[in-house]
Amino acid sequence: MLYILRSLIRKLPGVVIKAVPLPDPDTVSGYGSRDRVGELCRKNEFKRVLLVTDRTIFSLGLHEKITDSLAQAGIFYTVFSDIAGEPDLTIVDGGRNALADCKADAIIALGGGAVMDSCKMIAAGGRLIKRKSGTLLQKFLFVRKKTFPIIAVPTTAGTGAEITVGAVVTNAKGNKVATVVVGLDVRAVILDSELTIKAPKGITCACGIDALSHGLEGVAASVRVSDDDMKKSMECVRLVLKNLPVLINEPANADARQNMCLAAHYGGNAINKQLAGYVHAFAHSIGAKYHIPHGNAIAISLLPVMDMQKGKCMKHLADLSRYCALADDSVSDADACDKLLDAIRELIAMCGFDDRKDFIAASDYRSLAHAIAWDSINYAPPIVMSNRQIYALLDEIDRKQIAKEG
Repeated sequence: MLYILRSLIRKLPGVVIKAVPLPDPDTVSGYGSRDRVGELCRKNEFKRVLLVTDRTIFSLGLHEKITDSLAQAGIFYTVFSDIAGEPDLTIVDGGRNALADCKADAIIALGGGAVMDSCKMIAAGGRLIKRKSGTLLQKFLFVRKKTFPIIAVPTTAGTGAEITVGAVVTNAKGNKVATVVVGLDVRAVILDSELTIKAPKGITCACGIDALSHGLEGVAASVRVSDDDMKKSMECVRLVLKNLPVLINEPANADARQNMCLAAHYGGNAINKQLAGYVHAFAHSIGAKYHIPHGNAIAISLLPVMDMQKGKCMKHLADLSRYCALADDSVSDADACDKLLDAIRELIAMCGFDDRKDFIAASDYRSLAHAIAWDSINYAPPIVMSNRQIYALLDEIDRKQIAKEG
């Protein structure tokens, strides 16, 4: 019955996402470019801002270039740095209170996915002042006159959360709730590679594979998009394949870091325009069940899923392979597609992923398949998998790579 439901509505998410207004921010790129926040605030006529970051970033002083820039521009600021983990209602409540107390015109979001998602809910809650934070956690959160404007400064090169309209927040029962913020106002994004330059190899690789998966699933998706959006998804994959190996050997390479920031940003655009697919459905479910970090779960799910569904999106994958200069017009689409997947396989191995068998318990297959099937309803994959196909992939993943801890 669930398979029939998924088959009937498989194109619905792609239709729905096209009806959601998406952010169209100015983008500033460059090593150390977060020192332009004050300039962007003046351009947008912001006079008072709330700078939201996490405790680690604050303790490292990575916010100071921003606060110096704000002071130089004559912008009043307040810092909210109470984020120590994944977003929950306590963080959202604290951020909303800080936003109201400082009478801010806008929010500066400095951090990874947790900070970005927190800021989306704080920005929405700041407009919907009569509503308790718990009531904001619904499938679609409509903000009629847009949220508080956000200037997003990501500190990781993976999620693309600086422009995605989705946010995941833990509710009062301890469950993660995914919300699409309709009316999200991201006014500007600053891609500053200085913020990622000291990231450990494990984080760099996990984030990079996550970004690659966004572009790859965007290319494979059944949603029709503009040529420009498709090119951004392909460029996301090309940039990761070219630059992530450089960073494994030269972690301080600023140019490669900057290119990875751009790749992640393009991956965020893919999520907004083309959604994700079964790679994410498997990674979410397996990761949650066995407490595997998201990027690592993506890495173990990516190749088995793409290999199973490549027949339904072969032309797109072959075009991507040629775009990445992995194949030319002299080879067939099937061979071009295989060259792409081989390059991804080599990159995953280079990142330090190894074999670990039998980590998925046979008794968990049924619940995992159910979770994967339900999660896939939110996406636009090229095929709809039956439970038998999901079980077969779980078998394969159980014999595939899982990232080394640390």
